[in-house]
Amino acid sequence: MSEAGGPVGVFRTRVEWVDTDAAGIYHNSAVLRFVEAAEATLMRERGLDDYFPGAPRVRYEVDYRAPLFFGQQVTATVELSRLGGSSMTFDFEVWGEEFGGRPRVRAAAGRYVTVHVEGAHAGGDTRSRPWPQAWRQALSAAGSPASGR
Repeated sequence: MSEAGGPVGVFRTRVEWVDTDAAGIYHNSAVLRFVEAAEATLMRERGLDDYFPGAPRVRYEVDYRAPLFFGQQVTATVELSRLGGSSMTFDFEVWGEEFGGRPRVRAAAGRYVTVHVEGAHAGGDTRSRPWPQAWRQALSAAGSPASGR
């Protein structure tokens, strides 16, 4: 991941049939679901349960590196690499664990950006706003249990 050393969220799951094409190989969109689940884990661990309605994605970049297969265990990790005034940048990796004689492999890696908006989920203003101070503190708090430090 990055050298920034920001807070990290981890999500472990298994590739389900709904995540695959007819050949049992994961669909590219499954990566986004795995990554957002890791992000949700990070935000829940930081006490930011109201984060998602106010943090839409405005940029997503993914390098798909290896296939994942139906039934394979997956580990998705997100790391906050930049906390700006009204945006956040996350780096992520999705790993396929050892499966069917195949070694553990990095299946996808990338980066995405979220921005803070207020009221967009209720049809309100979609212009970006500064992150609430409480959110900034929760995401930059060194030594908290979620930061792993």
